[in-house]
Amino acid sequence: MPNLEAFKKHAKQYLRWHHEQYYPVAAIIREYLPRFRQLSDQEILAAGFRLTDAQELVARKEGFEGWRALRTGAHAAMSKTHLHTVPILTSVAAHLYVRDLTASIEFFTIKLGFTIDFVYGDPPFYGQVSRDNALLALRSMDESFFAEDIREREELLSASITLASADEIKQLFLAYQAVDVPFAQGLRREPWGAKTFIVKDPDGNLILFAGPAE
Repeated sequence: MPNLEAFKKHAKQYLRWHHEQYYPVAAIIREYLPRFRQLSDQEILAAGFRLTDAQELVARKEGFEGWRALRTGAHAAMSKTHLHTVPILTSVAAHLYVRDLTASIEFFTIKLGFTIDFVYGDPPFYGQVSRDNALLALRSMDESFFAEDIREREELLSASITLASADEIKQLFLAYQAVDVPFAQGLRREPWGAKTFIVKDPDGNLILFAGPAE
């Protein structure tokens, strides 16, 4: 955020533009100063426009009620702005490579209970499915990036999805089992105190589901 001296220069710049009949400044004045809102560009440029008007314009552009508020609140506003400019990571999506995007989407929606977020391309080659907070991006490829059995042999996971309770992980496993979802690993208790199972999608991607053991 600029300092007060910079704001003063901005105000003088708007005042000079109005005095010189600089046409684009009329739209700026109309946007930020309510008393000019119903005037045309020509009427705004013909109207009286003082330094105090220009200062009010600058203040309103910065989110303040007026010039006095800007002068007294500039430091607080700078601190607030800095707090809100810290980047926030809102989600993450695992990327799965598939041979047939349509078949893959059908598997995840019909078998695993995901919903389609979007499908992109003509013909489609990229899409995303989600269930609750779990996001899976699907990318169609013409060739496999892995040897046919290396992912299953080495248990190379494409995604890990967690559940909140032991009941939920068991319930989900039984639901998938009932609709013949293919498993690379059935439900089991791990030495580190979790219950897990691994689903194998039509392209050999291994998706781990994990939850508390108790």
